Amino acid sequence: MGDAVSSQRYSPEQRTRYRELLNADLETFDSYLQEATFVDHGTIGMELELNLVDADMQPFRVNDKVLAAIDSDEFQSEIGSYNIELNHPVLQVSGTGLRELESGLRARLAAAHAGARAHDAQIGMIGTLPTLTTEFLEDPAWMTEENRYRALSNAVLDARGELVRIDVTDREFYQHDFADVAPESSCTSMQLHLQVAPNRFAGAWNASQAIAGIQVALSANSPLFMGRKLWHENRIPVFTQSIDTRTPELVTQGVRPRVWFGERWITSVFDLFEENVRYFPPMLPESREDAGTPVMQGNAPTLHALNLHNGTVWRWNRPIYAPSADDLAHIRVENRLLPAGPTVADMVADAAFYYGLVKYLTEENRPVWSRLSFADAESNFFSAARSGLYSRVVWPKAGRIDVAELVRTGLAPRARKGLEMLDADAEMIDHYMTIIEERARTRQNGATWQLRTLNSLKPRVTEPDSPERRAALARLMELYITHQRTEAPVHTWPVGEV
Repeated sequence: MGDAVSSQRYSPEQRTRYRELLNADLETFDSYLQEATFVDHGTIGMELELNLVDADMQPFRVNDKVLAAIDSDEFQSEIGSYNIELNHPVLQVSGTGLRELESGLRARLAAAHAGARAHDAQIGMIGTLPTLTTEFLEDPAWMTEENRYRALSNAVLDARGELVRIDVTDREFYQHDFADVAPESSCTSMQLHLQVAPNRFAGAWNASQAIAGIQVALSANSPLFMGRKLWHENRIPVFTQSIDTRTPELVTQGVRPRVWFGERWITSVFDLFEENVRYFPPMLPESREDAGTPVMQGNAPTLHALNLHNGTVWRWNRPIYAPSADDLAHIRVENRLLPAGPTVADMVADAAFYYGLVKYLTEENRPVWSRLSFADAESNFFSAARSGLYSRVVWPKAGRIDVAELVRTGLAPRARKGLEMLDADAEMIDHYMTIIEERARTRQNGATWQLRTLNSLKPRVTEPDSPERRAALARLMELYITHQRTEAPVHTWPVGEV
């Protein structure tokens, strides 16, 4: 969730001063982009958010104890007291980098499992915990006790001036008003980092936006929210609504949401930072003691105000500027749209697909974003979130096409070629791309497995909040964790009782 802050609310004087610092940082960033040399190693990285559950598969508020037991600076708290976050060190795709990512994740997850067991908890690596309830999120203890989380929640509520409404409808429906941003904690993600030089950032971001819908359809793993069968990837609407600072009137006026797909292809990384400053008022106007003086980290400006503000505009593909005391600064794309899980193998396959396809698309003579409208890219994204591997998307030359067919016949082969361009080991390419192709062929990702399994459990037809449905959801989660521990990709999981 970002850096620590000192306050839970801010005065008008603090806000006014912060705005001045923010605009000054933007000007500094513009000048620095034009003159500086950046790291150009092309490294990758990952952040992974995890749920903690008890023996009954219910969310378990013990993240402080589990983090203390893990005792590693590669883990940190998340906004929910039943969540933790894992940060994997950067590495290269070339050679056996993908296998190194898989083994690195397994080793760190083993530490997380050990820390959880020490406090009678289990790790649930899933996009949205099926057993989460409204009652649980209405208890103030849902939130981790840190200023930055309370400050964020206060900022959203203060800007809205009214309760946070979650309203999602599909096969079933859910509507409820919350007194804080509690539903945001239900959205546990896998975030992929792609470091690129500034002159190649626009292509990498545009390609990431173009394939966002494909990624969501292929990897959906959040079909149950508060026990309801809603979108295949409920994280998309729930996260958007959880931290929406707009009232219905502002939505009608066309004011942009803080959780944002964007509205155009870009020509420079500066475009995104400039939009963030131009369109979004600061939420956490935290000024440092040395504000107003040039602050350097190595040879790079820290841009504290700009980076803090950037962290409160939740683009699904977010630009990141990172200074370094030991090396040059770097720029990266933070791909934030994928859910956690189901298995390490699945997540590394998702990463391979993303990195390979972005590489291929950015090397084309006629890039996809010159042939796909931004409106169609956005429409693909929300259609995929709703229907997953059963959605239809628009793609150049193919027109409107079944997303699973597009992956198997068009995009997976391109991702293979992109990984070859990145000098990834041939065996690794075949291993992970086969997982992607088989997932598309069987149309079984985490979302469809959950829905099929819930339908197979008796009683099949129950009210969402009934004891029968809640018992079935707990059994579903128990089966999910059992299969997750086998480390077999989700497309191979049997449906229903084992």
